[in-house]
Amino acid sequence: MDYIHLTKGGFEKLKAELRELKTRGRSEAAAAIAEAREKGDLSENAEYDAAKEAQGLLEKKISELDDAFSRARVLDESKLDFSKVVLLSKVEVKNLKTNKVFSYQIVAGPEADLALNKLSVDSPIGKGLLGKKPGDVVSIQVPAGVVEFEVVSISM
Repeated sequence: MDYIHLTKGGFEKLKAELRELKTRGRSEAAAAIAEAREKGDLSENAEYDAAKEAQGLLEKKISELDDAFSRARVLDESKLDFSKVVLLSKVEVKNLKTNKVFSYQIVAGPEADLALNKLSVDSPIGKGLLGKKPGDVVSIQVPAGVVEFEVVSISM
């Protein structure tokens, strides 16, 4: 089984989203189906078909989140070695071609959010930076080509 390593906050967010979908999401889907049923002949009722499709998508999402929740493990930050890039590291890297410096936190896929500079450990850059130390230079294949980064600093 492949575990999904999350921060405590990420785990709580996953749990809350799953609870929300199982309670409010399911009741809203059931209400939409019931409302569409009341409109008559189901064989020609596009609203009913749409409500059933939305319910199917909701159940698929719940199933995916249930799976992620069952594989989730909360990381104990106090036991991580931040002398190199690991999950939960905050890493500052310099693009050697542009000399621009970027700061990212390496997080599990479900917690990734580029707007918050949270980079997935499963992304090409996340994978490429794992295990690197300050001063290391790494070439990473990204959709736009190969980019060289220097690890400037690492913190927690």
